[in-house]
Amino acid sequence: MTEIRTPRLLLRRWTDDDLVPMSEINADPEVMRWIGDGSVRDLERTAADIERWEDEWDDEGFGLFAVELLGSGEMIGFTGLSVPYFLPEAAHEVEIGWRLGRPFWGQGYASEAAHASLEFALQDRGLDRVISISRVGNDASENVMRKLGMKLERETVHPEFGHALNIHAIDLTEYQA
Repeated sequence: MTEIRTPRLLLRRWTDDDLVPMSEINADPEVMRWIGDGSVRDLERTAADIERWEDEWDDEGFGLFAVELLGSGEMIGFTGLSVPYFLPEAAHEVEIGWRLGRPFWGQGYASEAAHASLEFALQDRGLDRVISISRVGNDASENVMRKLGMKLERETVHPEFGHALNIHAIDLTEYQA
């Protein structure tokens, strides 16, 4: 089982106990406002998401980690790697992404978890390039991307919902652990 420890977090594979806390995160309109069409997700959709994320681990050798606070064991969201199939022009790439519950925003957890995931991608999985996609205006996520050393590469449009997206990227030659 793949696990990564940071000073404050445990990044790990998903368990059945993660369904309810992740569903609660996905049910928060403020959390979901920058994701897809901005709709919240129910328990059933969250279960399908987690199943898909676990399948990606099996198929690709990487995926989205559940993120847990080391001190309390509380599951606070996810970070990790995925193939952005929703965006055909980038479906040959690997994306780093994150989603945390609102009580955990503004404390550096997203940056800490994403940094560990980026290191995992480049050093453990041997990827030579990673992208991150954000909806234009999602300044908090773009701030995390800048902290990772990612550079804005291009703007594009979401093929289904029509809103503007920014694609940031970093390659191994630019990465500094």
